[in-house]
Amino acid sequence: MTDVVRFLKDWTLPVAMGAGTLVYLLFAYTPALDEAAAFFDPVIEAIFPVFMFGILFVTFCKVDFHKMRPVGWHLWVGVFQVLFVMIAVGLVLGFRLQGHSLILMEALLTCIIGPCAAAAAVVTQKLGGSLEEMTTYTFLSNMITALLIPVCFPMIDKAANISFMDAFLKILREVCLVLLVPMALAYVVKHWMKGLHRRIIGVKDLSYYLWAASLTIVTGTTVRNICHADTTAWFLLAIALLGMVLCVVQFAVGRFIGHYFGRTVEAGQALGQKNTAFAIWIAYTYLNPLSSVGPGCYILWQNIINSVEIWQHRKMMTLPD
Repeated sequence: MTDVVRFLKDWTLPVAMGAGTLVYLLFAYTPALDEAAAFFDPVIEAIFPVFMFGILFVTFCKVDFHKMRPVGWHLWVGVFQVLFVMIAVGLVLGFRLQGHSLILMEALLTCIIGPCAAAAAVVTQKLGGSLEEMTTYTFLSNMITALLIPVCFPMIDKAANISFMDAFLKILREVCLVLLVPMALAYVVKHWMKGLHRRIIGVKDLSYYLWAASLTIVTGTTVRNICHADTTAWFLLAIALLGMVLCVVQFAVGRFIGHYFGRTVEAGQALGQKNTAFAIWIAYTYLNPLSSVGPGCYILWQNIINSVEIWQHRKMMTLPD
């Protein structure tokens, strides 16, 4: 029993993704469960934002708001995100990509241009990194994304009918709802409801396990999108494999930047861990909907990396001095 618990703690994220995949396939391919699937579908859609709100609220309850300020690695991670976006857009324009080649590049671009995941702070804290620096960069990253999308998308896809101000305000509204509201509530609880605050932070790894539960939902949704994608399995495999390479590159470049500042964990998560739910949304909204498979597969790769990092960190912490 102890070994099972240790395994679940070490590999929580793969277990969550596996559970999401199995549950979706069970409901999708078992006719007797059709009515149950129809009932739970809107329930799951409604409960997912609640999970995300809870994750961030619990995380922000642990933040020292006086330490939230820009630092050196923020600048360089932001610069490399912009550089990677420029390379992707340059390839589309330089080679005049069309058809499947364009969709493939759009799938990769959404995984680059997407902002740092709000849940990256959860993993960073789990790995012993700075929660405050990570939270600060999450805001900065969302602002970078808000500026890049309305500039880049009309250049690569003429069907992307998007004005700069409309896109900026829409993304800004998403940022406010996802980040500012739980942060403001956490600030109130931390400073004026100290008893409740102590009980919240007293539950070990609460935000981490809430995130694992939300990952189960996201994975199920991703598998559904892949199963219903109107294309060949080979093309889906190409998107998945290139997404894996991109994920490794972004984590590696982030960690390379971070080692100059003594912040390899933070910078690696900042550049590598993306808000894939947001990336899927912008792909569906502004680009070819099939390109949403890219960030859908990216969920798998980034959480495999997260799981390995957490396992290595826990193993290192349990080694005798």
